[in-house]
Amino acid sequence: MRLFNYFFVLMLLLNSCKEVKKNDINPSENKLVAKTLDIINLSSGTLKRIDSFPSKFARPRTVDIWLPSDYDKTKKYAVLYMHDGQMLFDAETTWNKQEWKVDEIVGSLLDSSKIKDCIVVAIWNHSDIRHTDYYPQKPFDLLPQKFKDSVFETAKKQFGTDFKGLNSDNYLKFIVEEVKPFIDSNFSVYTNSENTFIAGSSMGGLISMYALCEYPEVFGGAACLSTHWIGFAPQENSPVPESFFTYLAHNLPSPATHKIYFDYGTKTLDEFYLPYQHRVAEVLKLKGYDEYNSKNLKFEGHDHSENSWNQRFQIPVQFLLNKN
Repeated sequence: MRLFNYFFVLMLLLNSCKEVKKNDINPSENKLVAKTLDIINLSSGTLKRIDSFPSKFARPRTVDIWLPSDYDKTKKYAVLYMHDGQMLFDAETTWNKQEWKVDEIVGSLLDSSKIKDCIVVAIWNHSDIRHTDYYPQKPFDLLPQKFKDSVFETAKKQFGTDFKGLNSDNYLKFIVEEVKPFIDSNFSVYTNSENTFIAGSSMGGLISMYALCEYPEVFGGAACLSTHWIGFAPQENSPVPESFFTYLAHNLPSPATHKIYFDYGTKTLDEFYLPYQHRVAEVLKLKGYDEYNSKNLKFEGHDHSENSWNQRFQIPVQFLLNKN
């Protein structure tokens, strides 16, 4: 298989969603307050922000909450949790001047009554630990020890002696045990799994898949765009992709009560995912999923970027949030 320039691929993995800034916790604050933002350019809705959401499990980070223009506290809303939150709304504030256009897409679907009422919770990443936050721990544990040792050795050289391994289990605890309770208590939302969803791309696709499998009682569906099946930089004969499919075969929750969406492009980093899409289909079939509760879509000519994801994001949003 033709390989990209290694440095280019590595930069995509580590910096695909760079943070704008880091935030510090103020220990004296006892109550979190989501403040309305007027510095973000939105096409619809309102954005509220917690600059530094404290956590026992993960590094504090910014959490944004997008509310539709007609948000009404007398109504109840479904919730879509999304990773890489700083990349979702305003290209003028992102490192690569691209965005998911979440406010445009979700706002338009709501205006045309194509999806149920919802809000979006955008959880920012920290670029230096994005990989360790998003790489699923249990599939990693399935890898041969020699391979894992080589990964950790490389990581220590790259990140220094502070590297302490993967943190994805704790990152999910941060979402489930800290962020979600705050959202449930402070916004007019449904709290059940039928109305709680999670989505992301690349490494964000992996952690969204992992969230659905680890917390099926919390999340009713996941959207995994350009899922990074190779886990790290492309390499031949890697055991990584099969570790994910083995994990999925044992842990995908019941298709009677859950939905899962996968997709992939054909250019740049996405072309490395093409050999594994048949395995996705095989696992979905094995677990009893069909076209009504799962998708595995190919987008010819799409690359590994927000500009490609925003061209098709309306598809998984409608799939997860359709009105029954």
